[in-house]
Amino acid sequence: MMSTLVYTYKHSEQLLLIQALESFYEKFDSDFIDIRTKAREVLQREDDLNEIVQLVGKDALAETDKITLETAKLLREDYLAQNAFTPYDKFCPFYKSVWMMRNIIHFYNLANQAVERGAGMDGQKITYTLIKHRLGDLFYRLVSQKFEDPAEGEDVLIGKFKKLNEDLTAGFRNLEDETR
Repeated sequence: MMSTLVYTYKHSEQLLLIQALESFYEKFDSDFIDIRTKAREVLQREDDLNEIVQLVGKDALAETDKITLETAKLLREDYLAQNAFTPYDKFCPFYKSVWMMRNIIHFYNLANQAVERGAGMDGQKITYTLIKHRLGDLFYRLVSQKFEDPAEGEDVLIGKFKKLNEDLTAGFRNLEDETR
């Protein structure tokens, strides 16, 4: 009973902190709260999917579930993991965090949309494997966002992040056009 009370207390304090920061987040970037919520959902869904993978294997998952697992891996390993001994990662300004998460969630949304639209006229179905193969260079850039050094300046970094965001949109559009 005591552990339940402690959990409830800690959980309610966490919610109060999140609510207190929302006005700051809203002023800084109006999309951040939605992006953060989607990232949290992806990470929570990963736990459920990992149980399924242990039972039946990753190949048995739906394509959208494979995208969820890969996005969760990006979030865990390339967004949440931080190396305090490197100049690019020892300090991560909020704008960099927001743009990295924005691009990862943008990839997630575009990949799911492409898979859900299904096969094109030539019958080639868009799968996660096809996405990773055809858009490997964009995926590499997505993973490499964390190596961007804030010492280059906010405007320079935001320009790079925006360019990646636009390139992701164009890459998925081209992929879908090729499979029609």
